[in-house]
Amino acid sequence: MGRMTCRLLIVVALLTTAVVSRSSGLGAAQPSGVSLSALWEAPADLHARDLFNGPWGAANAPDPRATYTFLRAKEGGVSPGVVVRDPRGRVWHVKQPIEGRRGDEGPVEVTVSRVLSAVGFHQPPVYFLPSFTMTDSHGTHLEAGGRFRLDEPSLKDRGNWRFQENPFVGMREYRGLLVILFMFNSFDLRSANNTLYEVHRGGRVEPWYVVRDLGGSLGSSARLLVRRNNIEKFESHDWIRKVKNGVVEFNYGGWNSELARGISVDDLRWACELVGGLSARQWSDAFRAGGYSQNLADRFIHEIRARIDEGRKIAGGQWREASRD
Repeated sequence: MGRMTCRLLIVVALLTTAVVSRSSGLGAAQPSGVSLSALWEAPADLHARDLFNGPWGAANAPDPRATYTFLRAKEGGVSPGVVVRDPRGRVWHVKQPIEGRRGDEGPVEVTVSRVLSAVGFHQPPVYFLPSFTMTDSHGTHLEAGGRFRLDEPSLKDRGNWRFQENPFVGMREYRGLLVILFMFNSFDLRSANNTLYEVHRGGRVEPWYVVRDLGGSLGSSARLLVRRNNIEKFESHDWIRKVKNGVVEFNYGGWNSELARGISVDDLRWACELVGGLSARQWSDAFRAGGYSQNLADRFIHEIRARIDEGRKIAGGQWREASRD
């Protein structure tokens, strides 16, 4: 695909995003010139995917032994952070821990990103370091680590895209993405957390629709007094309320509640079968990538796999018969 053709497609994508109907919930699929591959590509090699290093691999990971140079403070969001340069000249956006009891975003974002990328949804290069060495005006010192997102030259940020208005509204794969996010209790489903990338790879240029800021997950599902990355809140939450006339009612308390409307049992089945294809080792690697201890990871994984089993049983006509023992 030529560069000019791709840029015209990105313009079409932005215009399509602007004109999709604002009806409540998720309606019928909207015709557009944007390929589904801009959102999702089927993971033919799912069992072989590396959920520790992720789709960008170990070669792109930040060096835990390097000294990073401070460039500026992170702007926006609830988490503090810095933008730094490594000795190879690469620029990293570091999301550091939040003070208080609201829960750290960094480990969550890396873990959920690993799962989404493994099952076919595009993600930028993100990694986790528990700490790192940084040089700034105060000298060289140890800093609290967190999520490291690489300023990758092949990804050009072209702005945000809207959950309610995009070329994939009504498609099974898009509704399946929402199911997976509900499964993780992702409460911060605001369009400001989405990025439309212009991607340069293999001599081609193409758009990617990415749910990028994923740190508001694995805790409670709410908008006020929310706790992210909290195993007790996560375990105590029933993610599905009921099923009526083939439509799933999710127990979703986060932003843009209309996103949880109109999702069918078939959409639930597709999403659960997709993430259910990950092995125990892959789940463990995803949480290890986020810096979780094995004991805490095991609790999160047990709850997630219970939700997958519950979704499969519901899709098979069995409501509330999934065992969580």
